[in-house]
Amino acid sequence: MTERISRDDVAHVAWLARLSLRADELERFTLQLGDVLDHAADVAALDLEGVPPTSHPYPVGNVLRADVPDGALDRAEVLAQAPETEEGQFRVPPVRGEAP
Repeated sequence: MTERISRDDVAHVAWLARLSLRADELERFTLQLGDVLDHAADVAALDLEGVPPTSHPYPVGNVLRADVPDGALDRAEVLAQAPETEEGQFRVPPVRGEAP
């Protein structure tokens, strides 16, 4: 692994982020960030000539059904199943802080 980020760089980024890192954490994060940068360099080195840009590896299609109106429920039947109704509507307890 070539050194892509130094311990001082990681300490500076931690300081900018207002993070307090112990010496062992600083060493571990320096190695981890170096690995991430090495991987990014590997990806950047790939030959992508002729590879079309994609947002998803598989073909994506609409899996939802068409939004078509279907028979509505009978209002009287639905209201008959409610615990309380008033003037053809559901009656619910008032929300705290609101006048009835």
